[in-house]
Amino acid sequence: MSTAEVAVIGGTGFYTFLDDAEEHPVETPYGAPSAPVSVGTVAGRRVAFLPRHGPHHEHPPHAIPYRANLWALRSLGVRQVIAPCAVGGLSREVAPGDVVVPDQLVDRTWRRASTYVESGAVHLPFADPYCPRVSRALVAAAPDVKAGGAMVVIEGPRFSTRAESQQHTAAGGTLINMTGAPEAALARELRMCYAALALVTDMDAGVEQGSGVGQEEVFSLFRANLDRLKDLLTTAVAGLPDPDGCTCSTWADGIDVTYDIPG
Repeated sequence: MSTAEVAVIGGTGFYTFLDDAEEHPVETPYGAPSAPVSVGTVAGRRVAFLPRHGPHHEHPPHAIPYRANLWALRSLGVRQVIAPCAVGGLSREVAPGDVVVPDQLVDRTWRRASTYVESGAVHLPFADPYCPRVSRALVAAAPDVKAGGAMVVIEGPRFSTRAESQQHTAAGGTLINMTGAPEAALARELRMCYAALALVTDMDAGVEQGSGVGQEEVFSLFRANLDRLKDLLTTAVAGLPDPDGCTCSTWADGIDVTYDIPG
């Protein structure tokens, strides 16, 4: 039986979500996840919650156990994942305080274990990295949620130089983040529907003049919007469609996948 059907992966400043939750320690072939997975009920559905950085922000973005995290959630039966995250703005189309559901991703990370594939020819279809059906539920959760945009994911943990930021903007980036990859691709490899919910906490260094973004600025704005995000997530969970038949969960049909899919 499935322990949970939906998961929320909490980002920077988002370390708790569920009331009266049960903790589920999970061992995976890829080590321990960032924290024991908490499972509770939200809007009548069983929801798993995992703080991406750990319960006390122990894991920097480049050292998060991404493979263990996604594997642990899938092993509990999760098929749909919502991933709140803090992002910087790269475009004048967004501003601090905006909540955005991106539809594209640019992976600029370089030292992370980014796949479960270790042998054979298993090529992930990833032209559209986010589940359109979960994304629609997030956009419909509140009238001020913005839809679309490309999220550039950098290695971190440092922020961008002005030149790097300007380069990402010139290439069409809307948002910039440090944790969106390889998380989205790993979810797809495990046939889970995945979408990001991005809170813009600052404008990146190449967009505005001044000293550039700082860590406390990011944490402060995220804290101020935490209750808003939790309300959004509760509404979105209630509106999630049945994952059966979604291309996120069926892409590997007929393909000789060389790794196990738990659950």
